[in-house]
Amino acid sequence: MTMIKTRFAPSPTGFLHVGGLRTALFAYLFAKNQGGKFLLRVEDTDKERFIEGGIENILDSLHWAGIKPDEGVDLQNGKVLKIGDNGPYIQSERLKIYKKYVDELVNKNEAYYCFCSKERLEELRETQELSKQATGYDGLCLNIESREVKRRLANGEKYVVRMKMPQEGKTEFTDLVRGKVEFKNEFIDDQIILKADGYPTYHLAVVVDDHLMEISHVIRGEEWLSSTPKHLQLYKALGWHPPQFAHLSLLVNAQKQKLSKRHGDVAVRDYREKGYLPEALLNFIAFLGWNPGDEREIFSLKELVKEFSFDKVSKAAAVFNLKKLDWYNQKYMRTMALNKLTETALPFFFNSGLVDEKVKKVWLQKVVGLEKERASTLSGLVEEVAFIFSDKLDYEAELLVWKKNTREKTKQNLANLSDFLANLDDFSKAGLETKVGEWLKENSLNIGDVLWPLRVALSGQKNSPGPYQIAEVLGKEKTLARVGEAVKKL
Repeated sequence: MTMIKTRFAPSPTGFLHVGGLRTALFAYLFAKNQGGKFLLRVEDTDKERFIEGGIENILDSLHWAGIKPDEGVDLQNGKVLKIGDNGPYIQSERLKIYKKYVDELVNKNEAYYCFCSKERLEELRETQELSKQATGYDGLCLNIESREVKRRLANGEKYVVRMKMPQEGKTEFTDLVRGKVEFKNEFIDDQIILKADGYPTYHLAVVVDDHLMEISHVIRGEEWLSSTPKHLQLYKALGWHPPQFAHLSLLVNAQKQKLSKRHGDVAVRDYREKGYLPEALLNFIAFLGWNPGDEREIFSLKELVKEFSFDKVSKAAAVFNLKKLDWYNQKYMRTMALNKLTETALPFFFNSGLVDEKVKKVWLQKVVGLEKERASTLSGLVEEVAFIFSDKLDYEAELLVWKKNTREKTKQNLANLSDFLANLDDFSKAGLETKVGEWLKENSLNIGDVLWPLRVALSGQKNSPGPYQIAEVLGKEKTLARVGEAVKKL
């Protein structure tokens, strides 16, 4: 039986898109579910769009998400390295290999030289558009005699090489997501396979690489669906057995528009910097077009591997719902051990300038504990607890007054509470709950009339954690100082 092997083949033109992460994840899950291998290749033949550091950025995002290739290009200590015997795994290092197969296709009369200028091709497109015809190459160079081709090549004329598509019949294949798909050959362009700069186009390179790297299943976005007949024709022309194809649906936003930078963040790095956990993002992404067929929603990567199959992948567009991502992230943050969550949030505390390396980790855990149950991102958590680190809280005095109580009465209650707290030794949450609770009963005080202003005095906010929890984190001195400030405000 043939080894199942999938691949992810990004272009280093920027940061890894969440759509790219989903493609990589599905390819990884399918390979691992079948006991196969996952390969990573870099498609960098579009020199105009190449970005320095693009390969490292993509690999770093995949590593962060927990997706590691078995073969191909990988990252170790910030350096790109190659694993495996089917390389090179970066397309710009494979130009001689592509040239060999271009020559083979030309010799077999399955491809031809095209000398048409950019101006002629633009004019052709305009004419086709004006007469409402399908746009595409008209085959002008298809029948140039070989003697004439040799002469023009010898003269150094610029050229590209085009594949020769059949003009009749249909190309059919079975897609793992879409089922039976067919295209009429008459509407398929004679695609360029070698550009004027000597670099192959995606169409040739992807077929040659997938064959030589023994890829059994090609998993990619649905934007490549219409290119599949061209790829199948190249497999046929080269006498190779094609892989199986699975074309994943588009990712769309809540307005059903294709996910793009115009409508918000699309790079994995953006979500990482906002403080989404890799496990949560991966779990969320897995459910964009796939589900296990039951009510379960929380899956580790290991569990996803076990459950994944293409018969549970939908061909309908998948909605990237940010609220659902927040829900996932909140779930994962809640279940994390407090010490681990604090360690994970530490870089966000450093970046905010709230703490430095001298911070006491045990105390910081108590700070994180204030918002552990409520925060939906690490950056949000840091923002929510920022009041703990403030020297002066900014809020209106009226906020201290509970419902029908008065300013004067609130001021008196806080002043009396301050005197009582000053004589307390136990400032733990449990200790405060007990002692202040007893004091409220002894003095026949309404809980809301005292604890509401205390919470506002300590946090400066309408919504915040409970006053005892905040007081424990602040400590006695800072708690009394803030209560004193509130009395002054009133």
